[in-house]
Amino acid sequence: MNDYVALLHSIVLGAGKRLVMADLRAMAEELGFAECRTLVATGNLVFRAGAAPVREIEDRLERAFEDRFGKHVDILVRSGSDWLKLAADNPFAQGNPPDVCVRVMRAPLDNGVLELLEKYREREKIALAGGDLWIDFCGKPSESRLLSVLTTKRLGIGTTRNANTVNGLAQMLR
Repeated sequence: MNDYVALLHSIVLGAGKRLVMADLRAMAEELGFAECRTLVATGNLVFRAGAAPVREIEDRLERAFEDRFGKHVDILVRSGSDWLKLAADNPFAQGNPPDVCVRVMRAPLDNGVLELLEKYREREKIALAGGDLWIDFCGKPSESRLLSVLTTKRLGIGTTRNANTVNGLAQMLR
């Protein structure tokens, strides 16, 4: 059995309806995943499963989610070892964890994204590590123009988590 981390792009099921983490765990268990645990109520799942390509696990989770909850949500999966590397590669580890975020990507970003984002960047620091985009907002992310640019349309399928969540998930894997 291998460890995996799954990140949901959204837990909003419709007007005023949010996914309950117990329902997410139950769905994963019904797929045959073991030791399903969640971290905070924002769609972060750690589980164990037999070795399989992460894209295959993503597809299974996305289909099951849509079947169960009636809405498609992009779900990104990383192996446990890849998640630990992502956490260790944080280029802004000395920053304030709630203000440091990573956009975890399904397809790795290349350096061209840094040029795209530069025109929106003010005080923020940006860097790529392993194809994922790290940002130190140097203040509240919600107050940054850069946040509105981090969309699937511009960057591809991905989802953003702050360093506290990244580190919390890494701790669950240890």
